[in-house]
Amino acid sequence: MTLTGRSQRRPTASRSSASNPRKGSDIKNYLQNGHIVRVTTPAGIASGDPLIVGSIFGIAAYSSAAGYPVELSTTGVFQLPKASAAALSVGTRVAWDNATDEVTTPAAGRFPIGVAVKAAGSGVTSVAVRLDGVATAAA
Repeated sequence: MTLTGRSQRRPTASRSSASNPRKGSDIKNYLQNGHIVRVTTPAGIASGDPLIVGSIFGIAAYSSAAGYPVELSTTGVFQLPKASAAALSVGTRVAWDNATDEVTTPAAGRFPIGVAVKAAGSGVTSVAVRLDGVATAAA
Protein backbone atom coordinates (compact mmCIF):
# COMPACT_ATOMS: atom_id res chain seq x y z
CA MET A 1 0.00 0.00 0.00
CA THR A 2 1.39 3.39 -1.00
CA LEU A 3 0.53 6.59 0.77
CA THR A 4 0.35 9.68 -1.38
CA GLY A 5 0.63 13.24 -0.23
CA ARG A 6 1.76 12.21 3.25
CA SER A 7 5.14 12.25 4.89
CA GLN A 8 6.48 8.80 5.65
CA ARG A 9 8.98 9.80 8.34
CA ARG A 10 10.29 7.38 10.89
CA PRO A 11 9.77 8.29 14.50
CA THR A 12 12.93 9.60 16.10
CA ALA A 13 14.25 8.49 19.44
CA SER A 14 14.40 11.22 22.02
CA ARG A 15 17.72 11.89 23.64
CA SER A 16 18.23 13.01 27.16
CA SER A 17 20.05 16.27 27.76
CA ALA A 18 22.85 14.26 29.42
CA SER A 19 23.73 12.51 26.14
CA ASN A 20 23.17 15.53 23.91
CA PRO A 21 23.71 18.86 25.70
CA ARG A 22 22.81 20.93 22.62
CA LYS A 23 19.22 19.71 22.36
CA GLY A 24 16.79 20.62 25.09
CA SER A 25 19.56 21.17 27.56
CA ASP A 26 19.30 22.83 30.91
CA ILE A 27 22.96 23.88 30.70
CA LYS A 28 22.49 27.63 30.60
CA ASN A 29 26.10 28.57 29.87
CA TYR A 30 26.74 26.07 27.01
CA LEU A 31 27.98 27.91 23.89
CA GLN A 32 29.25 25.36 21.36
CA ASN A 33 31.14 22.08 20.98
CA GLY A 34 34.43 23.91 20.31
CA HIS A 35 35.50 21.98 17.22
CA ILE A 36 35.60 25.31 15.40
CA VAL A 37 36.47 28.54 17.19
CA ARG A 38 36.56 32.10 15.93
CA VAL A 39 39.70 34.13 16.63
CA THR A 40 41.31 37.33 15.36
CA THR A 41 44.29 36.65 13.11
CA PRO A 42 47.58 38.19 14.25
CA ALA A 43 48.83 38.01 10.63
CA GLY A 44 47.28 37.26 7.25
CA ILE A 45 46.37 33.61 6.75
CA ALA A 46 45.19 31.41 3.86
CA SER A 47 42.54 28.73 4.00
CA GLY A 48 44.06 25.48 5.30
CA ASP A 49 47.01 27.15 7.02
CA PRO A 50 47.89 26.16 10.59
CA LEU A 51 47.80 28.95 13.17
CA ILE A 52 48.51 29.42 16.87
CA VAL A 53 46.64 32.20 18.66
CA GLY A 54 47.48 32.27 22.35
CA SER A 55 47.15 28.61 23.37
CA ILE A 56 44.76 27.66 20.53
CA PHE A 57 46.14 25.67 17.59
CA GLY A 58 43.92 25.15 14.58
CA ILE A 59 43.55 25.12 10.83
CA ALA A 60 42.08 28.18 9.10
CA ALA A 61 38.69 27.51 7.52
CA TYR A 62 39.15 30.41 5.08
CA SER A 63 41.60 33.18 4.21
CA SER A 64 41.69 36.26 6.42
CA ALA A 65 43.75 39.45 6.68
CA ALA A 66 45.60 40.46 9.84
CA GLY A 67 43.28 41.83 12.52
CA TYR A 68 40.18 40.16 11.07
CA PRO A 69 38.30 37.11 12.34
CA VAL A 70 38.93 33.59 11.09
CA GLU A 71 37.45 30.27 12.14
CA LEU A 72 39.93 27.59 13.21
CA SER A 73 39.25 23.86 13.18
CA THR A 74 40.72 22.61 16.45
CA THR A 75 39.90 18.92 15.91
CA GLY A 76 39.89 16.62 12.93
CA VAL A 77 42.52 15.06 10.68
CA PHE A 78 44.63 17.33 8.48
CA GLN A 79 47.58 16.86 6.13
CA LEU A 80 50.23 19.21 7.51
CA PRO A 81 53.80 20.14 6.54
CA LYS A 82 56.37 17.98 8.38
CA ALA A 83 60.04 18.45 9.20
CA SER A 84 61.67 16.16 6.63
CA ALA A 85 64.17 14.79 9.20
CA ALA A 86 61.39 13.64 11.58
CA ALA A 87 60.34 9.98 11.33
CA LEU A 88 56.80 9.54 12.65
CA SER A 89 54.89 6.30 13.08
CA VAL A 90 51.14 5.91 13.51
CA GLY A 91 50.06 7.13 16.95
CA THR A 92 53.19 9.18 17.62
CA ARG A 93 52.50 12.37 19.58
CA VAL A 94 53.41 15.35 17.41
CA ALA A 95 54.12 19.02 18.01
CA TRP A 96 54.05 22.21 15.96
CA ASP A 97 57.33 24.07 15.52
CA ASN A 98 56.21 27.66 15.16
CA ALA A 99 59.69 28.78 14.05
CA THR A 100 59.69 26.48 10.99
CA ASP A 101 55.91 26.06 10.53
CA GLU A 102 56.18 22.26 10.56
CA VAL A 103 54.96 19.23 12.47
CA THR A 104 57.74 17.40 14.27
CA THR A 105 58.45 15.46 17.44
CA PRO A 106 57.74 17.08 20.83
CA ALA A 107 60.67 19.02 22.34
CA ALA A 108 61.42 22.28 24.11
CA GLY A 109 59.82 25.27 22.40
CA ARG A 110 57.33 23.17 20.38
CA PHE A 111 53.54 23.09 20.78
CA PRO A 112 51.86 19.66 21.25
CA ILE A 113 48.94 19.38 18.79
CA GLY A 114 47.89 15.74 18.41
CA VAL A 115 48.99 12.41 16.92
CA ALA A 116 50.16 11.16 13.53
CA VAL A 117 47.52 8.93 11.92
CA LYS A 118 49.75 7.76 9.07
CA ALA A 119 53.42 6.88 9.14
CA ALA A 120 55.73 9.48 7.59
CA GLY A 121 59.41 8.62 7.44
CA SER A 122 62.51 10.73 7.10
CA GLY A 123 62.48 12.68 3.84
CA VAL A 124 58.66 12.90 3.74
CA THR A 125 57.49 16.52 3.93
CA SER A 126 53.88 16.13 5.14
CA VAL A 127 51.93 13.97 7.57
CA ALA A 128 48.29 13.29 8.43
CA VAL A 129 47.65 14.56 11.98
CA ARG A 130 44.62 14.16 14.22
CA LEU A 131 44.34 17.40 16.15
CA ASP A 132 43.38 16.78 19.75
CA GLY A 133 41.76 20.19 20.37
CA VAL A 134 43.57 20.61 23.68
CA ALA A 135 45.00 24.01 24.63
CA THR A 136 48.67 24.05 23.74
CA ALA A 137 51.77 25.69 25.17
CA ALA A 138 55.39 25.39 24.18
CA ALA A 139 57.15 22.59 26.04
